[in-house]
Amino acid sequence: MLLEIILALLIGTLAGIFTGLIPGIHINLVGAIIVSLSISLLSNIPAIYMGVFIVSMSITHVFIDFIPSIFLGAPEDGTELSVLPGHEMLKKGLGFQAVKLTSLGCLYGIFIFILISFPISLIAKGVYNFSLSVNLIPILLIGISLNLILVERKKFLAFLVFAISGILGLTVLNIGMKEPLLPLLTGLFGTSSMILAIKDKTRIGKQEINQEIKIGKRKPLITSALASPLSIFLPAISSGQIAVVGNQFSKLDKKEFLFMLGSINILTMAFSFLALFLLSKTRTGSAVAIESLLGVPTTSFFLLIATTILISGILSFFLAEFLSKKFLIVLEKTNYTKICIATILIISLITFIVSGPFGFLVLVISTFTGVYCISLGVNRVNMMGCLLLQTILFYLL
Repeated sequence: MLLEIILALLIGTLAGIFTGLIPGIHINLVGAIIVSLSISLLSNIPAIYMGVFIVSMSITHVFIDFIPSIFLGAPEDGTELSVLPGHEMLKKGLGFQAVKLTSLGCLYGIFIFILISFPISLIAKGVYNFSLSVNLIPILLIGISLNLILVERKKFLAFLVFAISGILGLTVLNIGMKEPLLPLLTGLFGTSSMILAIKDKTRIGKQEINQEIKIGKRKPLITSALASPLSIFLPAISSGQIAVVGNQFSKLDKKEFLFMLGSINILTMAFSFLALFLLSKTRTGSAVAIESLLGVPTTSFFLLIATTILISGILSFFLAEFLSKKFLIVLEKTNYTKICIATILIISLITFIVSGPFGFLVLVISTFTGVYCISLGVNRVNMMGCLLLQTILFYLL
């Protein structure tokens, strides 16, 4: 049995590399395929092995997903904010360091998860019931949104960006389209940036591999540990939104923010399995897949999940460093404009396949919305209105 579990973990890691590197191929899609095949082609494989596969794939995906997000500007839910400081570091020759900061944050996030899972389990049900009875979350999110706008020099334009992206997100997320975040986030934060890079004929110079970047880890880690548990108790709140909330209080610089973003992303994924175990609630597509295969995890299976998270996380940390170096070799030898064009075409094709013709239309609209919002000269984080407005209304209505 141990050999089979190790094999499932390793295969899941390989699958996570694939889903992480290929923009638009999301772990939710692979998880749904595994669940559907579990009653046919995979019916002879014990569900516990498929569960280990999904957990390992999910953790690896979080690590690896920052590579295309930072190097190509092709984000998924959770990594969209890394496009901003990560791409700036890439243009300065520090793309490898940007990825390393996120993967290091992910690794520290796993250690935080191991340390605080037990204390959280003691208070989880009480906090969850309290969060249901006291509706403070929309007030908090409204305050965060207002602060995003008010700290800008061009306050009206910042409000305009928040409102436009918010209305777009509200529309896209409520029309019943399959995988709506794919065209929405990719358009606003990814393809829009790539189109501007093509327009400006952006050139990516030689990247520095050996330069070490020193940052203070205490503040980002404390922020991650305090903010990430929100994902356990609150539905419809993403790791990107948690990062925005955390940064409003911590005021991190760009490098600290990337480190925190990696930590929050991995904690949000890991905590989704803890939420399933403690509260019988699913917070991610991966947790939904686990519940479909095995139901609510027993104590022994959750310990196996935690062990899988730890082992696959350590493996993924070294894999992210190795793959980002290989990625940079290709990036330095290839015209960046051609890479952007090829990436846009690949994303468009994947969006058409996954979300249909209407999804492709949403990608086009989101891209031009992103280009317009960026042209207004305010902080791109205001485009997080595409998710914040939806979440605020979710709790108010």
